[in-house]
Amino acid sequence: MNFDKKNIRAVMIVEVLGRPPEHLVGTLEDIAKKMGEEKGVKVVGNKISPPVLMKEQKEFYTSFAEIEVEVEEILYLAILMFKYMPANIEIISPENISLPNSGWNDILNELTRRLHGYEELARIMQTEKMILENRLKEMISAPTEEKPKKKKK
Repeated sequence: MNFDKKNIRAVMIVEVLGRPPEHLVGTLEDIAKKMGEEKGVKVVGNKISPPVLMKEQKEFYTSFAEIEVEVEEILYLAILMFKYMPANIEIISPENISLPNSGWNDILNELTRRLHGYEELARIMQTEKMILENRLKEMISAPTEEKPKKKKK
């Protein structure tokens, strides 16, 4: 990879929720490692916050990582965004990003491809939900067969 001054540097905040608390730290470490293995991406820094017990859900903990990345082009930042779903992204440098039409095309096509994938999943889930609801209605409304009573001897 050719990382130099032309690259884009950003900080991403990635949050996780779950238990046990030590699992959250490991998960965030894995996420940062996987980000660094993505094409055109270099992890420059990674600061993980200690897990905290949630106020509303007393059984669950929450934690977050500030992962600083350097990417070769804005498309790779967009891919990170869709793949890892950070809570926040802040571009640190450069101050201005100029992008030719082909760069915008790449980003918009990636966005479109991902949205179509999500839409397909939503349709499948809606269909499966409808099938399950119909089966449940059939089971509830089906007459129950009474067992024959034993004769007294």
